[in-house]
Amino acid sequence: MAEVRVGVVGAGILGLAVARRLAETRPDVKVTVLDKEDRVAAHQTGRNSGVAHAGLYYAPGSLKATLCRRGIGLLKEYCTDRNLPYEERGKVVVARDTAETAALDEIERRATANGVPGLRRLTGPELREIEPHAAGVAALHSPTTAIVDFPAVARAFADDVVKAGGEVKLGFEVVRLGRSGERVTVASPDAELTFDRLVVCAGLHSDRVARLAGDSPEPAIVPFRGEYYRLVPSRTDLVRGLIYPVPDPRYPFLGVHFTRRVDGGVDIGPNAVLALAREGYRWRDVRPADVWETVRWPGFRRLARTHWRTGAKELYGSALKRAFVAEARSFVPDLTAADVVAAPAGVRAQAVDADGSLVDDFRIGRIGPVVTVRNAPSPAATSSLAIAEHVTGGF
Repeated sequence: MAEVRVGVVGAGILGLAVARRLAETRPDVKVTVLDKEDRVAAHQTGRNSGVAHAGLYYAPGSLKATLCRRGIGLLKEYCTDRNLPYEERGKVVVARDTAETAALDEIERRATANGVPGLRRLTGPELREIEPHAAGVAALHSPTTAIVDFPAVARAFADDVVKAGGEVKLGFEVVRLGRSGERVTVASPDAELTFDRLVVCAGLHSDRVARLAGDSPEPAIVPFRGEYYRLVPSRTDLVRGLIYPVPDPRYPFLGVHFTRRVDGGVDIGPNAVLALAREGYRWRDVRPADVWETVRWPGFRRLARTHWRTGAKELYGSALKRAFVAEARSFVPDLTAADVVAAPAGVRAQAVDADGSLVDDFRIGRIGPVVTVRNAPSPAATSSLAIAEHVTGGF
């Protein structure tokens, strides 16, 4: 049997899951993962909230809904087999007032349609039985929502790839792609590799690498930094599991929430502010070329004109700790500014169409021998093993 050479651009959890599936299920495939960093899971995978989502929010029938439900089952099985942390801490989605209960109804409808197990609608007193410090008039409880260590999962995937005969080539920055018939040449500044197939899972740079492969400019990635605070150790008893708001249906962001981590800590966040670099984890991380690329994208300008008030509110919460804490306190009234310290931020690769629409569902395309993953935000980590099945199904 002739060997099929497959390259995967991106050593985050998604690229590694794709490579792992090919390496373990296709004996005719030689898979090579390429990444510009010196370690796997350097960006979105290593800086997310660590939540395995049960599938509450997503439109029934969408890729997000289907692959999240399939993915969480596969992820739980994998973590159990590999003795990796996987704790079903449960999540409550809290309506703070009667105005938010209608939106909670819609989340319950979607979650039920998606087959999320164990759902229970809670009154205010029932909410406090689960989360004694939470405040709200109603809530939806998802007991199977879990917390995991996604960087550890990604490292395990990388080990699986190597054990199955594949390769993870770090320090390889893709700067050029060339297609000749059904073959793809991938070049870094000082090396060149040729593959029969290529899968682009480049996260914050997915649009750039996809365009190198001949894909359309749309959608473009607009980077949003998600900033976090963390409860000081003496106050982690304020939260038992996960406390989430009812999200604004206009946005794919879930809003500031409380998340217990596998190390016992509790994070509060994230917000969503425009990052001034694709990997801009701090305000001082500014890359003018990235800023220019963002502002000249027509979709960003339309997005900014439509949603500038929300953007201003997010900036206010970013600039003032008391504003951030005040928003969080509306869910946990006992919280004070003295209870929190700054925590590392992440950057979300948010795809935006030319008309200004924030792309919500996973978006996966194909150009000849190249598969491009153009939008894979949360719950992509949860869904990674299922996305890998989906992407490799046509190989």
